[in-house]
Amino acid sequence: MVTRPASDEQSADAAMAAHDLAAANGDDGYFDPSTGLFVMTADYHLRRGACCDSGCRHCPYT
Repeated sequence: MVTRPASDEQSADAAMAAHDLAAANGDDGYFDPSTGLFVMTADYHLRRGACCDSGCRHCPYT
């Protein structure tokens, strides 16, 4: 399950749009529009095969 980042609605929408684009392109992640940090997609985490317990934004294992 993909979750929204804990921030204002506009930033959350921009992050989700960036996630969806990266996932559609088969990219491992995207640069968060608000922070500039690289964020792994849910698909990347599924390919990885396990949770690393780092609290990743799009972790499908939580």
